[in-house]
Amino acid sequence: MRLIIVSIALFLIFCTSYSQQIEYFPDRNEIWEERSPEQVNINPQRLSEAVMYATSNEYSGSRDLRIAILKGFEREPFHEILGPTKKRGGPAGIILKDGYVVAKWGDTRRVDMTFSVTKSFLSTVAGLAVDNGLIKSTEDKVVNYIWDGTFGGEHNGKITWTHLLQQNSDWTGELWGGKDWADRPLRNGGIDDWKFRELREPGTVMEYNDVRVNVLAYSLTHVWRKPMPQVLKHHIMDPIGASTTWRWFGYENAWTNIDGIKMKSVTGGGHSGGGIFISAEDMARFGLLFLNNGKWKNKQLISKSWIDKAITPSAPNANYGYMWWLNKKGSRHWEGLSENIYYAAGFGGNFIVIDKEKNLVVVTRWLEPSKIGEFMTKVEAAFD
Repeated sequence: MRLIIVSIALFLIFCTSYSQQIEYFPDRNEIWEERSPEQVNINPQRLSEAVMYATSNEYSGSRDLRIAILKGFEREPFHEILGPTKKRGGPAGIILKDGYVVAKWGDTRRVDMTFSVTKSFLSTVAGLAVDNGLIKSTEDKVVNYIWDGTFGGEHNGKITWTHLLQQNSDWTGELWGGKDWADRPLRNGGIDDWKFRELREPGTVMEYNDVRVNVLAYSLTHVWRKPMPQVLKHHIMDPIGASTTWRWFGYENAWTNIDGIKMKSVTGGGHSGGGIFISAEDMARFGLLFLNNGKWKNKQLISKSWIDKAITPSAPNANYGYMWWLNKKGSRHWEGLSENIYYAAGFGGNFIVIDKEKNLVVVTRWLEPSKIGEFMTKVEAAFD
């Protein structure tokens, strides 16, 4: 009997640690309420050290992001800028505890490119499609929804929504002038090796590839029958009180016709320009929604069941779910930090980090990407 009681007590403690209440959700245009570190049991000295680390380890690439992009992807044959770019600001960030701001630095309202953080927003639009019954199951083959030839052929015909979301589809083809094999090619070999490679069975190998992500965005545009920015605005960004300053762009030539209406198909990142341009504060609101299991105040905006799926490790890569990075044991593990942490990550050091155990959202921008693990270690140390 004593063993049973102890087990129940431990279970309740475990559940409590993962169900801390978000005390505060900022309304649109209000000054975000702050708490001093001491008010929420944070070591102020250690928190200050973490902020100083972020501000003193700025991303080493050019602040002219057009230059940074071209240099960052110079190995890719045929790579070019196809969508909007914007010169960036300096390091900026915001840390939330229980919904309150406990630290911020830089210009948190400045709108900047966010690169592959966009993928986590795109994944959310897919989740909304599932929640609204537009996609019955992520295990469905995409060809049953998109029959225009994008998923034609034996190989592409096997691809499911899960494969696209986990970036292990090995979709082959061309979209908006981008060829799948020319995106982030292997370090060895040349164009003929990349172009005529052996295709991998969908679901077996994870490969970061913006062309395939843009195929997902294109497919979701046709499923929703409306532009993705409108879907995100209506279902997520307006309800969480985001500003009116964020934008989601596609390439100049990325137009499709649906129901007789010409629509822009957006990108899942800024690899060739485009993607979401957004402020640190709006990124923090998005993170706060996920910290609270998809619920903003009293309204469930995206289902908890979707978020649980989105942060489930994929078979080929334990560090990747549905376009969210996971701090599981693997090549991207932040040693010494909880394996339950997950995050959105983008080129140039853009991050939205969710830590449910400590009820934290951390947004940091233009941090040297290799420094994120050390930065988060310093942030978490402020709670010890």
